[in-house]
Amino acid sequence: MLNTIIIEDEKPAFESLVSTLSDVATDVNIVTRLSSVKESISYLSRQPSLDLIFSDVQLGDGLSFDIFSHVNIRTPVIFITGYDNFMMNAFEYNGIDYLLKPVDRNDLLKALVKYRMLERHFSDHQPFNNLVQYVNDHKKKRLIVRKGLENIALRLEEVVLFFTENKIVYAMDRLGKKYLADHTLSELEETLDQESFFRANRQYIININYIRGFKAFEKVKLQVELTLPELNHSIIISQEMAPQFRDWMHKA
Repeated sequence: MLNTIIIEDEKPAFESLVSTLSDVATDVNIVTRLSSVKESISYLSRQPSLDLIFSDVQLGDGLSFDIFSHVNIRTPVIFITGYDNFMMNAFEYNGIDYLLKPVDRNDLLKALVKYRMLERHFSDHQPFNNLVQYVNDHKKKRLIVRKGLENIALRLEEVVLFFTENKIVYAMDRLGKKYLADHTLSELEETLDQESFFRANRQYIININYIRGFKAFEKVKLQVELTLPELNHSIIISQEMAPQFRDWMHKA
């Protein structure tokens, strides 16, 4: 049996998906229904044994992407939503497909076929856990950040740096705009592409594409200059990290 959960806050939408699933597959076991970001984080934090997740994008207490940002799961996800503007974000969070509401029977069938093809490929050639590794290894291209009450899908290529200020983590884009990141720097460090981003020190992660250069500072440290005009941040690389930073820059 294919053990799955459905994350959906609207009961009619949940019932419609269950009905359509029963039409196209006889081996799908719906373990439970979750209806909020908070509930889903709590449930998935217990690391239940699941094969697949169906998830609505917009829930009553936020976007379901927040779930997969907070919980490190090893389960592929099929996202379902009434809007197509979240499509690119879906593939940054274990997404293997993206369906629009109301879910079409043939589209759902194709999504399940896609899942089974991936399952078969990794079962034939290597452990199936590598399916999740395959999904996770596609580095994030966007990050959900906040500006006031608005959730924004910020392209990582436009992020100049991440930094902490008064124990809050911010992202700053190439225009100098500041956003709440809702992650620790350590969490970001684990998910960002290490070819593009470098943990300069306890306060900063910097994007190599916005580094103008660097120079010696206090003889044994390095001071990094970024291309962003009027940047009120002094980014210092410690003596211990300086060789690693130089090597990272030269390999870029």
